[in-house]
Amino acid sequence: MALTRIQPPAIADVREPNFRNIVINGDMAVAQRATSQASITTSGYYTLDRARTAINNGGTWTQSQSTEVPSGQGFATSLKMDCTTADSSLSSGDYLHVQYPIEAQNLQYLNYGTDSAQTLTLSFWVRSNKTGTYCICLQKSDNTRYDYVAEYSISSADTWEKKIITIAPDSNIKAAGGAIDNNNGEGFKLKFTLLSSGRTGTNNTWNSSTPADATSNQVNLADSTSNEWYVTGVQLEAGSVATDFEFLPADVNLRRCFRYYQFIGGTENASVAQGFSTSTTQSVFLINYMSSMRAAPTLAQSTVAVTDNVGYDLTVNSIAASNFSSDKGRVFFNHNATATQFRPAHLKPTATASTAGITLSSEL
Repeated sequence: MALTRIQPPAIADVREPNFRNIVINGDMAVAQRATSQASITTSGYYTLDRARTAINNGGTWTQSQSTEVPSGQGFATSLKMDCTTADSSLSSGDYLHVQYPIEAQNLQYLNYGTDSAQTLTLSFWVRSNKTGTYCICLQKSDNTRYDYVAEYSISSADTWEKKIITIAPDSNIKAAGGAIDNNNGEGFKLKFTLLSSGRTGTNNTWNSSTPADATSNQVNLADSTSNEWYVTGVQLEAGSVATDFEFLPADVNLRRCFRYYQFIGGTENASVAQGFSTSTTQSVFLINYMSSMRAAPTLAQSTVAVTDNVGYDLTVNSIAASNFSSDKGRVFFNHNATATQFRPAHLKPTATASTAGITLSSEL
């Protein structure tokens, strides 16, 4: 009797591609600069890696890495914005965003500027005591600038809510003006708008009249010092379906952040760099990056000293000159005491602190 082999049913391949999340550090896990920064009134990077604060008036804020997270979703941290000085009467041109600049060469597979331009899906978890209408904006600046504005609602106070926004390309995005340049500059800027005045656009539209970072329905989160706003699980991906948040190993997530910012130091007397004294009042050091960077970085130093070969600490007064590429650097420091010329020296923090050391920045 012939035996018939029964084939098992085919199993669909449901694996998802790695690095599908265009946003780096969307789970708010990496905070090289600080875990909290008060008195924010000007634009800049303050706490969480890749999250830039953009502000023009609109109160005073404290930004922090918070442990307030949606339950059971796998997140350990969120970004918190807390209003500490209110501004209940905004002037035209006032705004406050939490922004994620995204490198252009990482967006080429989206095929912007062609008929094959892909739909994007943004998903995130958000919480605030202030209910109402908020907006996101996806700014595309290369070639012709377009600002995609979309509303979302916070329905319940002090409750985590997941939001999903689909961003479809239109005829302008599929035309030549919608193209994103293939370089290491900014391709997208994802903005979470917390207040905006006189910078309005049409909902669910690629606005050609820019800047447009909100609709006229956008709440003013600065109207009370009781207001606070949290976000985590930010994921922007190709396609029209929001997949589960892509959690990366901690070392992978940190290395991706290193491309834009690196802090070397934090422990008193630990060597930051090796070099030698070029003169009695100047020393040169070779800087070894922890990972290659987007572009030649800018170096800054705080609470560091030069230690000469006999163990004397020479306080650093200034940076005399520097020469950096995207993967290595050299810096000359002036110091306030006499060293022995051509003798070995090393650069070290003189305190154990989150800011004691050197920073390398090649942020967008």
